[in-house]
Amino acid sequence: MIKNLFKPAKAITRLPESEINRQYPFLRLRMFLVAYIGYFTYYFGRSSFDVSKQYITTLTPDELGLIGAALGIAYGLSKFLMGNVSDRSNAKYFLATGLLISGVLNLLIPSFLSIGVGIMFVIMLLNGWAQGMGWPPCARIITHWFSDKERGTKMGIWNTAHNVGAGVLAIGVVPLGILIFENNWHGLFYLAGILCIVVGILIILFGADTPQSVGLPPIEEYSHDYPPVSCELAAAEREKELSAKQIFFQHVLNNPWVWVIAFANAFVYCARYGLLSWSTYYLVQVKHMSLATGLWGFALFELPAIPGTILIGWLTDRVFNGRRAPMSVICMVLFIIVLFVYWHSTTSSVLLISLSAMGVLIYGPVALIGILAIDLVPKKAAGTAAGFTGLFGYFLGTVGAQAVIGFIASYYGWNQVFIFLISASIIATILLGICWNLHNRKPD
Repeated sequence: MIKNLFKPAKAITRLPESEINRQYPFLRLRMFLVAYIGYFTYYFGRSSFDVSKQYITTLTPDELGLIGAALGIAYGLSKFLMGNVSDRSNAKYFLATGLLISGVLNLLIPSFLSIGVGIMFVIMLLNGWAQGMGWPPCARIITHWFSDKERGTKMGIWNTAHNVGAGVLAIGVVPLGILIFENNWHGLFYLAGILCIVVGILIILFGADTPQSVGLPPIEEYSHDYPPVSCELAAAEREKELSAKQIFFQHVLNNPWVWVIAFANAFVYCARYGLLSWSTYYLVQVKHMSLATGLWGFALFELPAIPGTILIGWLTDRVFNGRRAPMSVICMVLFIIVLFVYWHSTTSSVLLISLSAMGVLIYGPVALIGILAIDLVPKKAAGTAAGFTGLFGYFLGTVGAQAVIGFIASYYGWNQVFIFLISASIIATILLGICWNLHNRKPD
């Protein structure tokens, strides 16, 4: 029964033309909201440990980094492997299941925090695996409900779910959870877990899989947006389900450009999470600012990136004609400049403004690499391609951001941490520069 639950939903009898025209816009909006709300809620379960670091005084930076790295290791592997499963699964059940598991684990985290680093490492491994079930079904939803010509803009908007989730967690879920649970900071985990479970249930109730599963035509037919081959062949080929072997070996692992952007993603994520996951700790424990300032720093890294990411996605569609790399390179160069400012700042206002600017700039490449990954493969392989770049981003990038930075901070100091972050950013910029003219190179 469980196996059948996750199978792609079968196509049903097509609705009359009048019903198609009436329902398609409504269902597209609903599915976008399912992917958007579902994914920003994933961040409640994923980033809860990061925002709790400033409250944990019994563990050293290297121990905190080791625990945080567990989530990155499992997330990267899960996003890749479960991405392939997602390409052959029902999107709504897949998306909801990861949320439900992460919600339950967040409810358990406070009970295990005092036991030791080892047990927390295991809990975060499990949480990371569940978190890896979030991005791939969202990629399946976007590629099936939105056409090629609008995907840059729609993915740019959808990618702001990262920022909304982390930002709302910091300035909404954390203080509200602490307040509800009688000023106990464990309450941030409890509220995050409850919200994950509630939203997971709502996704099952209101979500769907493909347009065909609810009696609608494929998005290419509805939007008259076909790839540059015959319409009939394009429609037939794009809707053909692929085996795991075909997805892995024909469309992902044999594509050298996917490998280049995957390595670029590793260094982009190292810079992203190196700043985000340590922002509250750095501001409170190193810069000696208030707990409230630490939470606002976390939020300001995320929230201003919302309009920035939408604008960046739109620019790649309208100005760069679908090329994602040029805008990514521009963002990374500016990011490095602001990172120098942040490193040498001593006042709270400059630190917070710098964090805000870096959030806008780093989420451009984060979003565009994800879009480029699904641009490069057939839509039935979108989850695997996104998962492959995520494998590098989280398995390598987040481990660098968590465990390596924790080790450097403990034994060499924070100046060396910033040298590490700048080095990672420069390498990411070079790799993205190699992809400067890369545009929608899908197999024929």
